[in-house]
Amino acid sequence: MKLFDVYPVNNIVIDKAKGSYVWDDKGEQYLDLYGGHAVISIGHTHPHYVERLTNQLNKVGFYSNSVKMPLQEELAEKLGKLSGKPDYQLFLISSGAEANENALKLASFHNGRKKIIAFKKAFHGRTSLAVATTDNPSIVAPVNQTSNVIFLPFNDVAALEACFAEQGNEISSVIIEGIQGVGGINVASESFLQAIRRLCDQYGAVYIADSVQCGYGRSGKFFSHDWAGVNADIYTMAKGMGNGFPVAGIIIAPHLQPKHGMLGTTFGGNHLACAAALAVVETIEKENLIQNAAEIGEYLMTELKKIPQLQNVRGRGLMIGFDVPEQFKDLRKNLLWKHKIFTGEAKPNVIRLLPSLALRKKDADQLLEAIKEEIQVGAESMAK
Repeated sequence: MKLFDVYPVNNIVIDKAKGSYVWDDKGEQYLDLYGGHAVISIGHTHPHYVERLTNQLNKVGFYSNSVKMPLQEELAEKLGKLSGKPDYQLFLISSGAEANENALKLASFHNGRKKIIAFKKAFHGRTSLAVATTDNPSIVAPVNQTSNVIFLPFNDVAALEACFAEQGNEISSVIIEGIQGVGGINVASESFLQAIRRLCDQYGAVYIADSVQCGYGRSGKFFSHDWAGVNADIYTMAKGMGNGFPVAGIIIAPHLQPKHGMLGTTFGGNHLACAAALAVVETIEKENLIQNAAEIGEYLMTELKKIPQLQNVRGRGLMIGFDVPEQFKDLRKNLLWKHKIFTGEAKPNVIRLLPSLALRKKDADQLLEAIKEEIQVGAESMAK
C-alpha cells in the first residue's frame, strides 16, 4: 500500500526533538521556527509534558465520555484561570476543524439561523462546515458548497455593517481568526473585532473567535482577540493546546446553554489528551511563556523591520509574517537547506514564523543572521 499523495514533503526524516530544535536521522540539527504549523507551544519533548503523558499512560490511556473524568474538570479549571474566562464552559474534541465545526453548529442551535459571515483569506479547516467558511475554492468539494456562507473583506467595518443591515436577522454567526494564519499573517484590527462584537449583540448573532492557530498565548495574550478588549461567545482552540498531542476544544460563554446529545465526540477529552493539555497549561503558567512570546516576538519583529529588503513585517507575539520580494523568492528554501532552519509559508511569497512560545533570543538571532547572509549573497549575485 502507498500513501495517498496529498502533501508536498521535504526529504527530511525527523528522528529526535528537544526545545526549539529537531534532528534528522543523519544527526543534522535544525532550528524549528514553524513548530509543525504552530503546534509546538512549550517546546519539543518538554520534560513536564513527557512525564505527565508517561504517568497517565501507565494508569489509563483512554475511556469514553460515558464516565466521569476528573482530568477534564481539572483542565477546565486551569484553562479558565489562565485564559481569563473562568465563567465559560469547555467542550473537548480532537482537531481545529472539529472545533470550528462544533462552534458553528452550536451557534446555529442557539439562534436557529443558518447564515454565517466569514472573511476573505480565511482558513477554518477541512471538514464540512469549516471548509465551507474557508476562502479557498480548490479545497471545497461540491458536496461542501453552500449558499449559507457570506465572505466579506477582512478588516472592512463598512462592509460588515452593510451586510448586517441587509441580512442581520438571518445571520447565525461571525467566524474570524484574530490573526489569519494560512491567509498570510493578517492581523484583525481592534476596531474591526469591536464592530463584530457590537453587531453580534445588536442582531443576536454569535461571535466565534477562531483561535486554533493564533490562540493559546501565541500573540502575547492568551487569545489574540483579547487585544481588542472584547469577549467572543465561543473560542475555538487546537494546535498549541496539546504540544503535538491531538487535542482541541471550544470554550463557550454562559448564555449558550447545553443539552444532552447536542454535541458529541469519541476521542475528545480522553485521559491522554487531558494529560497533554494540562502539561501545556501548567508549563505556560510556570514558565511565563505568554510574556516570553510577547517579548521575543517584539524583538524579532523590530529586528526584521530593520532589514530593508523584507516587506510588510507583521503579526503579534510569536506569530509573524513578512513578504519576500521576487528576487529573494528562494529565501525560505535556502533557510532550510543551507542554514537548517524550518519556517512556514503562505502564497505567493510570505514567510511565516510560528515557533515555540519558549523561543530564546539567541534562537531569534540565529534566524536574523541567516536572513541577512542570504540577502547579502542574493544582492551580490544580482550585482554581477
